Amino acid sequence: MGSVPQEGCQDALGQLLSGLPSQHLEPLWLKMDAMVPATPNPIAKAHLWKYDDALPHLLQAGKLVPAESAERRVLMLVNPSMAAPCTTDTIYGGLQLVNPGEVAPAHRHIAFAARFIIDGSGYTAVEGKRMALERGDVILTPTWHWHDHGNEGDAPVIWLDALNLPLFRYARVNFAEGYTESRYPSEPADPPQWRYPWKPVKAVLDATCVSHATHHYRTPDGKPLSTTIGIQAERLEAGCTTESTQHPSSFLYHCFEGAGKTIVEPPNGERVVLEWKDRDTFAVPAWSRIQHVNASATEPAYLVAVNDRPFLGLLGLIRPDLE
Repeated sequence: MGSVPQEGCQDALGQLLSGLPSQHLEPLWLKMDAMVPATPNPIAKAHLWKYDDALPHLLQAGKLVPAESAERRVLMLVNPSMAAPCTTDTIYGGLQLVNPGEVAPAHRHIAFAARFIIDGSGYTAVEGKRMALERGDVILTPTWHWHDHGNEGDAPVIWLDALNLPLFRYARVNFAEGYTESRYPSEPADPPQWRYPWKPVKAVLDATCVSHATHHYRTPDGKPLSTTIGIQAERLEAGCTTESTQHPSSFLYHCFEGAGKTIVEPPNGERVVLEWKDRDTFAVPAWSRIQHVNASATEPAYLVAVNDRPFLGLLGLIRPDLE
């Protein structure tokens, strides 16, 4: 078959392109830059949620929204360049409140969830194993495990939720099932399989001899906490400015203690400086350069971060030299 004469090429190409949509076909050569970009291209932006700004709204929701009608009383942390459920492109975050005497009723879902306790005390029961909640705890609810939360104290308990919900925009297989009663039958867990208290994590961080220490939470057999979400804790000694490092992962950071700032240089946007203090939460897009600064000259600062590295690693989406 001969080639089209040069003078008729544009007309023929126009006819080709105009006929493709009706066949549900598209020319890759016109979208190659978008499909295979020169740099990673996260949609999420670096953003900070001030706890002092969010807390009044959360407390007001606690007064106006009954637990039994809400099921989960949560203010979602929605990235300003995206829509719910995206805090980053792959991680969902939210602030949840349970009032004294309340029970967040038992259910289970495909999504994996981790929770970092910000304030107060209470309990979570997972598959019949009841665990106390204290400030600084990491609590897991694995896929398709019955779980409920409660507060038997005299003050609200508040935590940061972190789930892999954005992944289900593509793999649309997430769903939930409610239990027939508000609480799934449970007994105290000894030891608590899905609870990671803060005290031993802090001890590991404090025992290091470096200005910026990182501890990765692991299961007893040394694996990440899930196949999609990992969690790490970081200690910045007084006056520390960390090296600027670049990571393929996105992060949902929470300041447990201290004050400082984080300089974020995303691969496809402008440099951002996020100034944080204890209980603030901030999002860092994938492939950003990150540098933390502890503002205190006398006290360390502690950060906890949820990341998507297990998900990227299992799918082979981390550049080999960064594994």
